Order: sequence, then structure tokens, then C-alpha cells
Amino acid sequence: MKILYALQATGNGHISRAMELLPFLQNYGTVDLFLSGANSTLPLDAPVKYRSQGLSLFYTCKGSLDYWKLTRSISPFRMMKEARDLPVEKYDLVLNDFECITSIACAKKKVPSVNFGHQASFLSPKTPRPEKPSKVGEWVLQNYAKASQYIGLHFESYDDFIYSPVIKTEILQAEPTNDGHITVYLPSYCDNELMALLAPFKDHRFEVFSRQTKAPRTEGNITLTPVNKENFNQSLISCHGIICGAGFETPAEAIHLRKKMIAIPIQGQYEQQCNAAALKKIGIKTLDKLDDDFPDTFNDWVNDPHTPTISYKYSTEAIINILMMRCTNLRYELDIPYPDLIFN
Repeated sequence: MKILYALQATGNGHISRAMELLPFLQNYGTVDLFLSGANSTLPLDAPVKYRSQGLSLFYTCKGSLDYWKLTRSISPFRMMKEARDLPVEKYDLVLNDFECITSIACAKKKVPSVNFGHQASFLSPKTPRPEKPSKVGEWVLQNYAKASQYIGLHFESYDDFIYSPVIKTEILQAEPTNDGHITVYLPSYCDNELMALLAPFKDHRFEVFSRQTKAPRTEGNITLTPVNKENFNQSLISCHGIICGAGFETPAEAIHLRKKMIAIPIQGQYEQQCNAAALKKIGIKTLDKLDDDFPDTFNDWVNDPHTPTISYKYSTEAIINILMMRCTNLRYELDIPYPDLIFN
């Protein structure tokens, strides 16, 4: 079987998930990768067959999208040409992790595809939304990467096609500890803003993973370090708590490790606002943005012994097997031991 796996690099989450999924996908055949976008700071440790600038997201230093820079990066003519040239018709299965060029190519060439990933979960009206949903945001979630089938991943199984998050092996196998520090991963904020915010909390140590810092450095109670998979994993595993964006992979891993969390959605990024609504329902602290109320919020949060928990049901291998059986003709050709692949 020939599989095309298209993913976007508008952040680190899609790449992190892809690295976990690839070994299991390769059990079913040859996998070619299409990487679109240019925002990820994590390397994709696998050969990339097709690459595109795609649609990249850019941020200000104050927690919001940089719409001007984002708009300037869009080239509809280039994207249409890339869609025309992408040979989706040569593949037995096209997996699309919320990537628009692949979606356009499949629509034009009438090739079935599967929207597989977190954003696919928003095809269900049962998936949590903020109190005031965005019409534009909803349109993007519904239309940006249209497909023939949808298999979603989310914090909870809100619908029958939504499964557990994909958790990195290093996180699954870890024994969580508490070394007392607070891990911080807020890529939509710049170092100066975060330093000014965190420096007054002299009794707490912060490990800040920065999109600006090129080499680790410590200033007072704050250590800034470049985004690195191994270092971030260790920081998360051993932290007292984490302050992060309301993305998907990092909050999901923090929940798995039973770490306390403050989640702050990127302003203007509707998917993260939806995730924040889901996290709030679970009982996790969420903020609209960093503001003058943060010191009181932080002190209440860091001293609160309560940590909401969720137990994920499906392993990564189980999710891939379910995906393949729902989206190919393998249902009656494979003898897959589902009970052995589900978490207890």
C-alpha cells in the first residue's frame, strides 16, 4: 500500500504527532510525507517527499496572531499550482492532518482522502466551543481541509469518530516527578514580555521554552532555552506545573502526566479558543490572555492542590489500526487484537 501523509508545520504539535504515528503507518506500507508551512521549530526526523511553504502562522509578541505577516505570506496562485502538481492520484490512501493544498488536490482530482487529526474532531457539533462561537473560525474548521472521511483526536471522545490524543512514547513511559519548577511554553509571546511577567515571582523557578532564544541562558529565577524535544519532555515530566498555549499535544501530555496547568489560547486562533473551552470543562485553569490579573491568578493556581485528570482509552497503535480498518478494505483481512491495544 502507498500512503501519502500530509501535515502542516504551522506549529510543533503536528510534527510531534507525526513522529509517533509514522512507525505504525509504515506497518501498512510505504509512507510519503508532504510537509506544508514553515513555523515549526522541531525537526521532522524522516524523509520529506514533498514540501511547500503552504500557509504559515505568525505571532506578535503579545499573544496574538500577526495578521499582516500572515496575509503577506499567502500566495493563492502558488498554492493552486502545488495542488495541481501534487500526485495524490498515485496513492492508495491519502491522510491529511489539516493541510489545505492536499485537500484541494484531492477535490480537483476526485481522490478520496481522510482528514485525520485534532481539527477533524470539530466536524462534530458535540465538540466543545467557546460561549460565543466565531462564524469565520467555524468556516475555517469545516472547510480548510475537506475530506471524504474524518477521524478526530481530542481530550475526550465527544463523538463516535473521535479518539484519544497521540502521546509521545517518552511521555507514556515516564515516571512523573516534581522538581518544583514551572514549565512555560507560550510561543505567541516574546522573551521580554515573559521575563517581565515572571521575574517578580522570586520564590518560583521557571523553565521557558522560547522561539527566540538560540542558546540556553538563566536570568534570576528564569531559564530560557530553545524549543527542543528532549529538553521539553524532561522539563514537563519533572515540573510542578505548566503554563502553555491552548494547543492540543502539550495540554494532552500534561493531562496524561497529571500536571497542573494554565492554558492561554492564542488570540485570534479559534481552534485554541475551542480547546480552552474543552479544558475549562475538564476543570483546568484557562485565561483569555496575560494581563494585570495574572499575579493573583498564578498564586491561587500554584498553591491549589487540585489537579483535574482524564484517562485516555486508546493507544497510538490502536488508533492507527482503527483508522486503517475504517478507511481501507482491510477490515476482514486483518486479525487485530483490539483489547491488547487499549489502555487499562
